[in-house]
Amino acid sequence: MTRKPASQRRSVARQPDELRDAMLIGIGNDGRSDDGLGWAFLNAIEHLNAVQQDRAFHGPIVYRYQLQIEDAELISHSNHVVFVDACHHELPNGCQWQTCEPAHEVEYTSHQLSPQTVLFLCQQLYGASPKADLLLIEGSSWELEIGLSKTAKSNLDRALLQFCGVT
Repeated sequence: MTRKPASQRRSVARQPDELRDAMLIGIGNDGRSDDGLGWAFLNAIEHLNAVQQDRAFHGPIVYRYQLQIEDAELISHSNHVVFVDACHHELPNGCQWQTCEPAHEVEYTSHQLSPQTVLFLCQQLYGASPKADLLLIEGSSWELEIGLSKTAKSNLDRALLQFCGVT
């Protein structure tokens, strides 16, 4: 995934109410340890929804191994999308919110796109501009293994606390 330098990123504080109807897209692979953080986040949100009568989250939840061109059409139907992905870099609190802006990023393949490129394609192909955020969760283990590292589990709890006020 292509990332902006730290000097160009903005941390964004979010309140749970403004996210209740957003589309959540978890990116990752739960067969590669912490690369599954995006999916683990979605699993936790679905679990919270199942045990809470008022549902902490009401929007669509989408699992992806990687983003593709077709996802531009998918997000064109949403007013707000939150991409959730694992991060290989150290983050101050183990997780970080970023505003996600459309960007035309040229990759050598169209089979794996950044959230910024998917937003750009959404604008260009469908004339839609959903509000978008990127939630990065720091991981530490990327081997072929099922399950998250202890560090990733702790960072996942922090991300869930920021997202909906519970762990």
